[in-house]
Amino acid sequence: MAELERIYTIPLRNASLAPRGKRANRAVKEIKIFLARHMKSEEDKIWIDNPVNEAVWSRGIQKPPRRIRVKAIRFDDGVVEVSMPEA
Repeated sequence: MAELERIYTIPLRNASLAPRGKRANRAVKEIKIFLARHMKSEEDKIWIDNPVNEAVWSRGIQKPPRRIRVKAIRFDDGVVEVSMPEA
């Protein structure tokens, strides 16, 4: 089943360094980079749930949030599932 489950607050401040029309895309990449480093997995094995993606894109492509709180679950095969925390 699940090997490791953690809740992280991920800073997305580096997304503001990207051009204005690419900031939300960069924020999604920052989530993958952060979780690959902290969950000891590869970036292509990180699966982002739809509500997390909607939270990043909630204010459009130009103004993603500065930080986001997520729940990450790493399974035995190295796949990391990212979802919103319940409370």
